[in-house]
Amino acid sequence: MKRWTWAAMIVVVLGVLLVARHDRLDRDNRAAEPKPNTASMEKTAKMTTVKQDVQLTEELCRVQCFSDLRSTAVQLGTENRGEESVLLKARLAGNPHLESLAWYAGGPSPLASAGTRMSDYPEALRAEIAKAAAAVRAGQEYRSSALSAGNGLKAVMGVPGGRGDGLVSVIRQDILTKIESESQRNLRLELYPNPNRKPGMKAAEANNLAETHVRGPEDNQGKSHYYKNQIVVKFKKTPTERQLKKIQQELEALSYEKIMDKAYVFTSQRMETKQMIRYFRKHSVEYVEPHYLYNTNEAAPSGPAGQSVPSRSPANKPLSTVRSYDSSTAGEEPNDTLFARYQWNLPLIHAESGWTINKGSGDCIVAVVDTGVDLTHPDLKDRLISGYNAVDSSKQPTDDVGHGSHVAGIIAATVNNSLGIAGLTWNNPIMPVKVLDSSGAGNAYNVAEGVIWATDHGAKVINMSLGNYAESSFLHDAIKYAYNHDVVLVAATGNDNSGEPGYPAAYPEVLAVAATDNASSKASFSNYGSYVDVAAPGVNIASTYMNNQYASLSGTSMASPHAAALAALIRSANPKLTNKEVMDLMRSTAADLGASGRDDDYGYGQIDVYRALEAAAGGTSAAGEGTEQTLPRTDGNPLSRLLQRLFGR
Repeated sequence: MKRWTWAAMIVVVLGVLLVARHDRLDRDNRAAEPKPNTASMEKTAKMTTVKQDVQLTEELCRVQCFSDLRSTAVQLGTENRGEESVLLKARLAGNPHLESLAWYAGGPSPLASAGTRMSDYPEALRAEIAKAAAAVRAGQEYRSSALSAGNGLKAVMGVPGGRGDGLVSVIRQDILTKIESESQRNLRLELYPNPNRKPGMKAAEANNLAETHVRGPEDNQGKSHYYKNQIVVKFKKTPTERQLKKIQQELEALSYEKIMDKAYVFTSQRMETKQMIRYFRKHSVEYVEPHYLYNTNEAAPSGPAGQSVPSRSPANKPLSTVRSYDSSTAGEEPNDTLFARYQWNLPLIHAESGWTINKGSGDCIVAVVDTGVDLTHPDLKDRLISGYNAVDSSKQPTDDVGHGSHVAGIIAATVNNSLGIAGLTWNNPIMPVKVLDSSGAGNAYNVAEGVIWATDHGAKVINMSLGNYAESSFLHDAIKYAYNHDVVLVAATGNDNSGEPGYPAAYPEVLAVAATDNASSKASFSNYGSYVDVAAPGVNIASTYMNNQYASLSGTSMASPHAAALAALIRSANPKLTNKEVMDLMRSTAADLGASGRDDDYGYGQIDVYRALEAAAGGTSAAGEGTEQTLPRTDGNPLSRLLQRLFGR
């Protein structure tokens, strides 16, 4: 019996060894098989998105420019002789992307012109101008491709006036180069910010100060950026002026700024951040941390802080000056020229159905904490109230990047004005708060200051399409200040396709928004994680841009304002809801995507304007109640058809 037992045991052991060897060989064989290069695939997807944004921006420019030139041509055809030059000059002044205008009335030479003389252009461009002039005299429209003219890209456009006359214009196409560059930075196709080229800036792991070197775009994932000679300190007890002067002397500080109650920023001439952290161990402090940088989901770094906290006196323009619309037009498709063909994002989240319930209120202000806003854009100016510039408090919050103007347009571009795009809200005012400089970045001081200023001046919703991977106690204090004052805070998760939590989106007081594409799938670049609350459209989004233009951009920066706009509509429909109730409602009414229930890619799902507003108004469409909704189909949306035409897919 023992012999059989030992024999059985030997067989079992040999079997185990053979299985283990087979498994090892199988693993080795699988390891030897070529694996998909996920980094390469992600880069290819991002490059495709950039290409699409540039192509769509070119289309937006062409469509809107033709519309503007047609209206100008009609006006010129009815003006008295001699007034043409005055009107042309006025058009140029209001449209910085127009470089020259010429009115042709029957002959080969223009009757009136403004801007750069047509004869001063290079030969290739003059040839296109001649073709455009011939076309308008024949009653036909004309547009050249983008041409290099020595000082940037140009395009020639011509529209007939109707009686053998017509208007020819040379249009600056620099926006195409700018959109390509900005998209590459925002989607991590460039190393941006680049601590290797910015004196005084350091990169470190997000959760500690272990310095690291970044060699390429992907190395910035999970990294924080800060200036090596600055520190943020919050004391347990407000220091006296004498104590502050002593600290300044011992740190050899160039300056110190009070930024919130008991919180200060110190800038040293000789100490780096780590040394200053050790220095403050002998003081009674709540926290001491680096002065972190915040970007348009990782754009370029900004310079050191140095602005004083603004006074808290109200500075808002009276709300009565903000144009409102009669709700009798609810349910109609907006007549904005770019809506039907390019704004696939609004039908996808059932905005038009939602507008039958509520289109917003002038009492609910949305603050855009960003790069500022184009204050004179014809599609934005009637939606704006007074704001603040935290980068330079002596100046207006004017956008010098384009990012903030794009975000503002998604929220509240003027609707039904036969111009450009339609915003998601019809009546909610936009408060522009500039916290990011001309490089698209700002420090924690500026961002926190902007959040506090917006809160103190009546914002009910704050959108923050910016971020960093560093969990800053200082910025969190500002976030908690706004949250405790019943503000709905909304932020973008980031564009690194990373599971690292990004801030301010990952703070519990903030609604974190991921990005989806036109098929309601996760955008290839969108960050993910347990902190994601909802998702919204963020790929190839058409919106307003600086210098009175329109552009297509992609990023969670574009998804976040969709959610902020919905929060404003909800608060307009039911002002009694608290900020927590608004955010809970947005989560509960979101359309579930991906894995059933909440998941890391989409959070609770993609926002649904109709269901959220019906629930806010007292309906029964909240998720989990088993109600079926008959909503508009989104099959074959305009973006799908346009991309197929542009790219053959």
